[in-house]
Amino acid sequence: MNDILDLHTHTIASGHAYNTLYEMAHAASQKGLQLLGVTDHAPRIPGACHPFYFLNFKVIPRELYGVRILMGCELNIVDYEGGLDLEPRYQKGLDLGIASIHEPCYTCGTISQNTSAYLGAMKNPIVQIIGHPDDGRFPVDYETLVCAAKEHHVLLEINNSSLHPACNRKDSRTNGISILEYCKQYQVPVILDSDAHCEVDVGNHSRAHSLLEEMEFPSELVVNDSIEKVAAFIPALAKLLSPGGSDND
Repeated sequence: MNDILDLHTHTIASGHAYNTLYEMAHAASQKGLQLLGVTDHAPRIPGACHPFYFLNFKVIPRELYGVRILMGCELNIVDYEGGLDLEPRYQKGLDLGIASIHEPCYTCGTISQNTSAYLGAMKNPIVQIIGHPDDGRFPVDYETLVCAAKEHHVLLEINNSSLHPACNRKDSRTNGISILEYCKQYQVPVILDSDAHCEVDVGNHSRAHSLLEEMEFPSELVVNDSIEKVAAFIPALAKLLSPGGSDND
């Protein structure tokens, strides 16, 4: 599969990543990517930037080094109803929203409560991707999650960082297999993302690709080979691709 995009990456604005926006974009260009999503952490993550950061994306070019840029946010799911930690007034300028559960921002509940948290986030139109739902520290009903992703037209992420041997997420490989099995059964698309916090990892989906190959997962259910495929899930990108679309709209 020709993997041309990476929509979950972080810059120094996240507080615990190591490169600037321009360094991440340059790395994407060097690696042959056509589309890069920059999704710095929302405010509840320790060390993350002030919400004002998300108000000023209008000043950032939507193409750098020949790579189309989407400026988004990795939003924190904060309760069992799927509430998010970035107020609506700061969401208006986002090209992309990833909703994730992170340990400092969410108290683990039952399987039903954790699943409800994801489902509630999916219903928010600012969310187009569910980030690393593989984390076994927050057990989920994966069949329900996959069916809801199909219903709400949201992408589930296969997170390359989760599959790193040193990652502190729990049982991510086993849970990733469950997600892919249900996605295959119900014909639900997935997206591969690096979750890069350093330029060396931009576009690195090697572990995710290995898992897909092991599962014999159909390539037509992976959006990484086509900007048009992923644009079907991201209105801001679809607008840019439409006739007359402009980075300055």
